[in-house]
Amino acid sequence: MEISNIAGVGDVISFKSGVKGVVEKIYDNSVIVSVTENTTNLEFEGNKTVVGHKNYEII
Repeated sequence: MEISNIAGVGDVISFKSGVKGVVEKIYDNSVIVSVTENTTNLEFEGNKTVVGHKNYEII
């Protein structure tokens, strides 16, 4: 299984079509993100969320 472009700590990523954040921690299948921009109706408790590697794009 090859996963290309896994984000590193400090990388800015976008996900869920309108949410951007900074990667704080990397796990095998996901990253913890500190949300910095949110143009959706979604709410993130503590402005942090977990995003699977296949669900984001590094920007």
